[in-house]
Amino acid sequence: MANKCQKEKRREEDFSLKETTPNISARRANTLELVEKMQFLFVRVVKAKDLSSNSDDCCCVVPCCNPFVEVRIGALVGTTRSLEKTVNPEWNQDFAFAKDKIQASVLEILVQDKCVEDNKDVFIGKLVFLVNDVPMRVSPNSPLAPEWYKLEDHNGVKLTQGELMVSVWMGNQADEAFPHAWHSDSATGSDHTTNTRSNVYHSPRFWYLRVNVIQAQNLLLKGKSGGGNLDLFVKAVLGNLASRSRPVKICQNPVWNEDLMFVAAEPFDELLILSIEVGDHHKHENIGRCVLPLKNVERRMYDTLVESVWCNLENPNSDEGRLNVRASLDGGYHVLDEVTHYSSDFRPSSRSLSQPSVGVLELGILNAVGLSPMKKENRVDAYCVAKYGPKWVRTRTIVDSRCPKWNEQYTWEVFDPCTVITVMVFDNGQLQEGKPAEDKRMGKVRIRLSTLETDRIYTHSYPLISLSNQGVKKMGEIQLAVRFSCSSLLNVLQTYAQPLLPRMHYICPLSIFQLDSLRNQAAAITTLRFRRKEPPLGKEVVEYMLDVMENVWSMRRGRAQFRRIVDLLSVLVFICKWVKLVYSWKSSATTVASYIFFLWVIFCPQMILVTMFSSLLLLGIWRYRTRPRHPSHMDIQFSYAHTVTNEELEEEFDTFPTRFSGDDLKKKYDRLRGISGRVLAVLSDLATQGERVQSLLTWRDPRATSLFVTFCFFATIVTYAVPFRFMISGLVAYSLRPPTMRGISVIPGISQNFLRRMPARSDGML
Repeated sequence: MANKCQKEKRREEDFSLKETTPNISARRANTLELVEKMQFLFVRVVKAKDLSSNSDDCCCVVPCCNPFVEVRIGALVGTTRSLEKTVNPEWNQDFAFAKDKIQASVLEILVQDKCVEDNKDVFIGKLVFLVNDVPMRVSPNSPLAPEWYKLEDHNGVKLTQGELMVSVWMGNQADEAFPHAWHSDSATGSDHTTNTRSNVYHSPRFWYLRVNVIQAQNLLLKGKSGGGNLDLFVKAVLGNLASRSRPVKICQNPVWNEDLMFVAAEPFDELLILSIEVGDHHKHENIGRCVLPLKNVERRMYDTLVESVWCNLENPNSDEGRLNVRASLDGGYHVLDEVTHYSSDFRPSSRSLSQPSVGVLELGILNAVGLSPMKKENRVDAYCVAKYGPKWVRTRTIVDSRCPKWNEQYTWEVFDPCTVITVMVFDNGQLQEGKPAEDKRMGKVRIRLSTLETDRIYTHSYPLISLSNQGVKKMGEIQLAVRFSCSSLLNVLQTYAQPLLPRMHYICPLSIFQLDSLRNQAAAITTLRFRRKEPPLGKEVVEYMLDVMENVWSMRRGRAQFRRIVDLLSVLVFICKWVKLVYSWKSSATTVASYIFFLWVIFCPQMILVTMFSSLLLLGIWRYRTRPRHPSHMDIQFSYAHTVTNEELEEEFDTFPTRFSGDDLKKKYDRLRGISGRVLAVLSDLATQGERVQSLLTWRDPRATSLFVTFCFFATIVTYAVPFRFMISGLVAYSLRPPTMRGISVIPGISQNFLRRMPARSDGML
């Protein structure tokens, strides 16, 4: 009964994408063309001098012990930090008050003394400004110079001692003071200001560390010669990451010749610790170790082997043991920290191998409406996080608002148009009194750049869909403005013929299991780095952005992937039904027409390719009329989130390892979930490949479809002009050309590269 009520409620909710018309300016000269301009009253408090507290209310022996400034306009109040025991303090703090929230006509700047002994704030002096007299500053004009003002008492009389340097002006989001200023719509009333500010983060530059453990010599194995199930293996530790080689039988000169892979982050200030251990699955003992500083490890850009080195093992009982290893930092790979289908960057780790950018991506985060509260206090403190490539951006937190207005604009360089930008909305849990809670996720939006027309501004309201163990729920809507622009369309089109990943991924490919493990390592390093930022990004934010649990088994996603396969096979089912219809003579006209067409193919085989390419050409031109006019979005029906049961949700959101009791059940269940996750990834890849073929003529990627339709046009002419026999002979001769004329055979061809760049429906998978 509860599931039925939830399904009826989901039917009432609108999960569709809506096109909007925000009040934005699309002029290139404008620095805020993708967001609505918001007016702010800016106050810059620089410093004060010659302060003196003449009030009799202060019990402090030293006057002006802890001066601070309070900026007040009506009910909106901002406060600087308090400085200890100085009469010439310097604050250099900025305050921004949203003009639409200002209901007073007077701005007051009060200088006060925080007396610690009697826990009282003592008035020193103040400044008063009329809001209507504040000058307007338009960026990129030079900033308004601060001035010295004499302080006044409560009656407006100038004081003989005490001056304050401030500047007051009206501006907007383009002002350089906006990012680091205190904002009135982000004020919490407590000491959590740093957790509400906007900021830009950069992921560390990752490299793959390859450690080839070759062999060891002269190991000291007294009392450990072959008894029981003891084995030798090499354990490698890099920071918080550890890996071990396969076990071998105990001997003095064991051989492994095995690669151990790690993700290392610049500036490479960590140590790689290699130890040889002997033991079984439960207990093992260290019999020698060596240390390699990462900064001394050789960097390679291609598949050339680096020289191996012999490392002396540190063993208190013997100085003869040594280990032969070949370590290298591979800069020719792209370190995948995201799921490949949703990746926002494919550049290699080495800067020297990176290609120049082909365009610019601009994102305007305007506002959200109808956000559902997730706190006990029935309030929403929302902020957005967007990621494209290594650059992450975080908007300011709008406190206690279900319809927050951010109106913040960000820009990224684009190196490959077949990438995805991800935008998420979170409810800030760091503002609660007492112990901070995790930030609650409210929804995610993915936009594939290749589906965007060049220089067109897309303004849409995207549904924020949250899937939890309680079911699927619409948390509100977020309004975004997106534009992809490029200076040279030819450079963008050339990327479709290039390999999606750097060459090393094809010359020395990594296994699926290695890529999955390395992706989790990269996510763990990113989490640790972002915890040290100000304001920090929590583990839940990073894992949700990078889809860390993407490859874990889910019955819901399994049904969705299976449905994708069925949809692709529906074409074959249609052909079989058509053949059966022709064979059964249920429609005489269809059977006769099919027979005539078959005879025409037999007697005019040279027209086969002409007919095929011309049909594809006409189909592509015909479908141009019905091409998608908006980006893809999360689809609950396509994701099978509307029919999911509580049991399936409990399984999908189960922790890994599982929280169910029973050790044997736990091991078997975790193993089954891991294997099923790999099967699910394979099904997803199969469905993605088929959908990429379908998207050749859907105009989802207008540039790619234009290229394909143009190819069909020329192919129609060539296949018509060149005799069929000569064409087939030429293709066979080209396929059977000598190996010396084929180049590097592991690098995919143009057609394969082109197909891999086509969009798939996986962008809409929840």
